[in-house]
Amino acid sequence: MGASDQDFILHHYDTSPYSEKVRLAFGIKNISWYSVQIPNIMPRPDLMPLTGGYRKTPVLQIGADIYCDTQIILREIERRVPEPALLPASVAGAAPAMALWTDRSFFQASVALIFGTIGDAVPAEFKKDREQLSGAPFNTDAMKQAVPMMKDQWRAQAGWLDAQLSDGKPFLFGDAATLADLHGYMNIWFLRSALPDAAEAILSEYEYVSSWEGRLKSIGHGTRTELGSAEALTIGSNAAPSPPEIRDANDPNGRVPGDKVVVMADDYGKDPIAGTLVSSSDQHITILRQDKRAGEIAVHFPKTGFFIVPG
Repeated sequence: MGASDQDFILHHYDTSPYSEKVRLAFGIKNISWYSVQIPNIMPRPDLMPLTGGYRKTPVLQIGADIYCDTQIILREIERRVPEPALLPASVAGAAPAMALWTDRSFFQASVALIFGTIGDAVPAEFKKDREQLSGAPFNTDAMKQAVPMMKDQWRAQAGWLDAQLSDGKPFLFGDAATLADLHGYMNIWFLRSALPDAAEAILSEYEYVSSWEGRLKSIGHGTRTELGSAEALTIGSNAAPSPPEIRDANDPNGRVPGDKVVVMADDYGKDPIAGTLVSSSDQHITILRQDKRAGEIAVHFPKTGFFIVPG
């Protein structure tokens, strides 16, 4: 049997650190899922009709429901497969908030350290794509000069993880891996994958992080089956989006279902995605949009890290 509109379909590429969070979540929950390999640069002709232009990685598809950004992807996986819990009450606020650290300042230290080291070997097409994504030059020389400083910053932040684990517990907040571990692990995995010698040089002093890293790596990624991008697009176009209409009664901007809005990331990849608001809360917004290839699609975003303006 092939993939259905009820299956988890992850649009990703294997070297994407954000995607590793989701793959590890699948492993923790022992989920069977479909893998759509996308290029690490544009164009992505079968994915853009589903997202409306969102170009960060990864994207989770369940039928005609499209989830953009790992914040809401992981929240939706938790909602649909609640056990084992990634968000027990003990970390319900702290674990999601960790993403603002790991996905921004810690990740930027990783990026600068990695590309400051290997930047000369990076293809020109990749550099051009990342310049378009970030709106800033891909300045290899500046990254090279920053490597010593980024080693300091990366080491300091890895040290925080080690301190959190220093009481001997197997995971950051206890005996089971939670969303906090997925966030914390991402940059360790990224540096280890890209610069194994540099990662070992820094992490050799952090025995708790090294043991924790091994425990997480051993979990695996669940059961993965490859799927073509055209087939995923067909699944989306043949399905109906499922979000219920939900009004955020306390929306500080007075938005209601039916409003035309535009959603865009607030840091980079600020491609605007326009649609009709159908569901929102303090944590999320869902818009409906029409595409000539994908049909009617619901696109889901977190509120944190995104701007919402009238359409």
